[in-house]
Amino acid sequence: MANTQGPQGTNDPAGSTQMFRAFVDEGTPQASRPAPAPTGPRLGLIIGIVAAVAIVAAVAWLALK
Repeated sequence: MANTQGPQGTNDPAGSTQMFRAFVDEGTPQASRPAPAPTGPRLGLIIGIVAAVAIVAAVAWLALK
């Protein structure tokens, strides 16, 4: 089996390995912080969906009555 990785200490010609390592090293401190809970837009979305379902149910009830 051939050694396709080359000797240690050489740069990756495409740079993909180095960019991946930089990405992983850069993301480590951010993972330890908890993300803030999105309450504003998400709460509005839930209220909007509940209101839409209630309106559709009321229209269907009136149509079938």
